[in-house]
Amino acid sequence: MQSHKRHVVFFCLTTLLFISSFSLSFSKTTLQYDNDDDEDLSFLDEPDDVTTSHFNHPDLDHFDDDDEEGDDADEDFDDFSAFDHSTSHDEEQPIFDDKHVVVLIERNFTTIVENNRFVLVEFYAPWCGHCKSLAPEYAAAATELKSDDVVLAKVDATEEQELAHEYDVKGFPTLFFFIDGVHKPYTGGRTKDAIVSWIRKKIGPGVVNITTLDDAESVLTSENKLVLGFLDSLVGADSEELANASKLEDDVNFYQTVNPDVAKLFHIDPNSKRPALVLLKKEEDKINHFDGRYVKSEIAGFVSSNKLPLVTTFTRESAPSIFESQIKKQLLLFVTKNDSEKFVPIFQEVAKVFKGKLIFVHVEMDNEDVGKPVADYFGISGSGPKVLAFTGNDDGRKFVFDEEVSVVKLKAFGEDFLEDKLKPFLKSDPVPESNDGDVKIVVGDNFDQIVLDESKDVLLEIYAPWCGHCEALEPTYNKLAKHLRGIESIVIAKMDGTTNEHPRAKADGFPTLLFFPAGKKSSDPITVDADRTVVAFYKFLKKHASIPFKLEKPTSTSKFESSDVKESQSSSTDLKDEL
Repeated sequence: MQSHKRHVVFFCLTTLLFISSFSLSFSKTTLQYDNDDDEDLSFLDEPDDVTTSHFNHPDLDHFDDDDEEGDDADEDFDDFSAFDHSTSHDEEQPIFDDKHVVVLIERNFTTIVENNRFVLVEFYAPWCGHCKSLAPEYAAAATELKSDDVVLAKVDATEEQELAHEYDVKGFPTLFFFIDGVHKPYTGGRTKDAIVSWIRKKIGPGVVNITTLDDAESVLTSENKLVLGFLDSLVGADSEELANASKLEDDVNFYQTVNPDVAKLFHIDPNSKRPALVLLKKEEDKINHFDGRYVKSEIAGFVSSNKLPLVTTFTRESAPSIFESQIKKQLLLFVTKNDSEKFVPIFQEVAKVFKGKLIFVHVEMDNEDVGKPVADYFGISGSGPKVLAFTGNDDGRKFVFDEEVSVVKLKAFGEDFLEDKLKPFLKSDPVPESNDGDVKIVVGDNFDQIVLDESKDVLLEIYAPWCGHCEALEPTYNKLAKHLRGIESIVIAKMDGTTNEHPRAKADGFPTLLFFPAGKKSSDPITVDADRTVVAFYKFLKKHASIPFKLEKPTSTSKFESSDVKESQSSSTDLKDEL
């Protein structure tokens, strides 16, 4: 019996020792696994002599030296109206008095907005060319609107980054109009008169009464486009619907009358059933009669669909009306100024067929200030004429018309566009003859081959040649690519987003960094939200890569060749690294 007990005790002790030994071994292994998560990556940030540049004409004058690199500092764009990136600090700026523009910082922002019923706030950047152009107009508007108890204020978004983030500022200038502390986007023009008109419409009654023929004639003479409601009474439900609709239309003035003679002067049958409404414009398509339900939404929709000319010439002033129209699909005619007289009438004839369905835009492609940048944006070259269909900024697809510019063929093109029968046009630079660098060059025509290769984890930078933040990122990006050059499963790539397009490469700003994991190319790419350092990028790749890899610390950190980095295979070392 005693011997049996000794055997049991011996067996228990042996078991405990075995478990203890296994646990210690496992703990050491686990600790070793954990330590790999904190591996020494300091060598990744050591100085390197990579100087290769993908920028042909950088202009750092656009950017403050103190700007922090990060998502909030990226160059953003909302539509192709923001095409001017060439303004320099050295250009002579107009002298103006902005004493009535209130400077806002985080400390006084809430006080100003809450203590004034009407406040227009501009978020700007000191280097922004559009902001500089707006400044004298904004100052003049501030002076004129002072008598209306409207405050015009400005915020330097590069200094007040918390405020800019709070109001989701993505581009410059961004303007918000506050009424009793509640804000909405400013959607008016960028001249003094446009700002004043927009504001007064928002704070005023919205609809002006016309009671006499003298008043009617004065309005017809002075207005380029207007809306007149012919009502039974200047107060009441119909008048309120008209006034509410007017608040939704910033660039059209609304009037109302009960006088049959005034109605007749505005091309309304004085014996017609009331309420009646007409939109008048000083152009070929002069008169548009409303035949919908007399409610705010339908009145505003009618005005929005008909307020533009049959063909709108693209200018800085007309751009907001084009982009903010309820009609999103556009046909754009790119033609030189000398050829406009020949081709615009053809375009106008076609526009009559698609009225209320498509917006027709005329772009003078040899206009250096406006037309040429728009043509460059769409990838249109040569002397024209060229016609392009565009689905609008929310979608962004483009379709090229390759035939003779004639009424018959353009009508057929327009019908196919509306019925989604056209093949999209995507810009692309020529495919590079050699692509052996550490950072692979992606263009529209080789995007599928490189980025959508299911056997590779691909990191893609979408950049712009003029973008200072892209240029600041470049040495870091090149260094990352050099460190990873020996890992076959990873591709570090870049694409000029101004001259190349692909449906899978959507850039909200420059630079945009997207990661396409191997074996998952049918899914949306992952937006890279890491810090702009080699170590942060490396950790991001380690976390998201479909194919495990390991980067060995080079034996010499001053110079390292491709042999210094080794792709791990399916070994216990790799398992340890990934655990």
